[in-house]
Amino acid sequence: MKKRVVIMGAAGRDFHNFNVYYRENSAFQVIAFTAAQIPDIEGRVYPPALSGKLYPEGIPIYAEEELEKLIREQDIDQVVFSYSDVSYNELMSKASRVLSAGADFHLLGAKSTMLKSNKPVVAVTAVRTGVGKSQTTRKVCDILKQAGKKAVAIRHPMPYGDLTRQISQRFAKYADLDLHDCTIEEREEYEPHIDRGVVVYAGVDYGRILSEAEQEADVIIWDGGNNDISFIDADIYITLVDPHRPGHEVLYHPGETNLRLADTVVINKIDSADGAGIQAVRDSIGRVNPSARVVEAASPITVENGEQLRGKKVLVVEDGPTLTHGEMPYGAGIIAAKKYGAAELVDPRPFAVGSIRDTFTRYSHIGRLLPAMGYGEKQIKELEETINRTDAEIVLVATPIDLRRVLKLDKPAIRLGYELQEIGKPDLEEILKPLL
Repeated sequence: MKKRVVIMGAAGRDFHNFNVYYRENSAFQVIAFTAAQIPDIEGRVYPPALSGKLYPEGIPIYAEEELEKLIREQDIDQVVFSYSDVSYNELMSKASRVLSAGADFHLLGAKSTMLKSNKPVVAVTAVRTGVGKSQTTRKVCDILKQAGKKAVAIRHPMPYGDLTRQISQRFAKYADLDLHDCTIEEREEYEPHIDRGVVVYAGVDYGRILSEAEQEADVIIWDGGNNDISFIDADIYITLVDPHRPGHEVLYHPGETNLRLADTVVINKIDSADGAGIQAVRDSIGRVNPSARVVEAASPITVENGEQLRGKKVLVVEDGPTLTHGEMPYGAGIIAAKKYGAAELVDPRPFAVGSIRDTFTRYSHIGRLLPAMGYGEKQIKELEETINRTDAEIVLVATPIDLRRVLKLDKPAIRLGYELQEIGKPDLEEILKPLL
């Protein structure tokens, strides 16, 4: 008898787990995916072009709220949890929902899900969303490029559009972003690589993506998302920890797994964190993974024409996922606005419309700053309208991309940036030496 399976996901790890473990496995029958974290994923179908010969009609995607109903009505045997950055309390609450409805609760590990590459691989992962993976990945690519190596980045999936058109995507120039109708979240991850001349692959089928990336790479860089485990077995496994959220490195799934997998741990943001937080994450590393090499780093902030913020009513726009399921109440933009003498931080909540208003309701810890939510064309328009409705005198864009290229704003805007800066030894160049 085939085991009847539901895969719980968020349009990323769930599809990967299906592709590498279940797609051609006749011992299982995947009945459905459920969706969470990302808006407007449910109601779609994982298409036949991706689901394979065992699923000629594809696989339906339901809202996670329907999980218990699916288990009972479809006589489900196993539910496989397949998304990232959830607390252990939340994870076990979901497990309890599954167990009480009558199914088994499963997690797939590295052996079952990591692909093998014929090229050297550096994986950049984290213990939480918003720790600093992006600037670390950029620094790794810079070091390899300076050593004459061609680094090709493979980015964690963000398939929010037509899945049949997103099986494998290659981004080498800005026109590719438009070609693939990229959302703000996608642009935030791809544009910084393009700016540096680094090719980025992403999509849905990572077996195919890896094969295509290997054709032009000397070194593959796994550019992780959230705090998910690398999809590719790595020669050098880097995990970032956040002293602004001490303790989270051992309280969130699968962040602690990344901490235990790491041969190198980067303690980021030591320039803005307090000593107690830094010591707490050091203690966790020593307790959980004492053999890991530790790199200390800062992410110093730069603001173009930052003097324009002085004495002004400033609307700060921050990276969306960092604030939402990353649970950060503030980011680099708030720090910069205060540093440069903003008279007032504008509260965007009274001006929010549509799904942006709903985001504030769902994530009540977010205060006087605006998460740059943009998972689709409609939400991007709602973000634009929310910004333009505020009474801000100036907008501080603290997102990884320049939102001024995507949104039509009726008020002046300046941009914040940050890059990784190692402090002391070892640094990333020393860590990467075996590949140089």
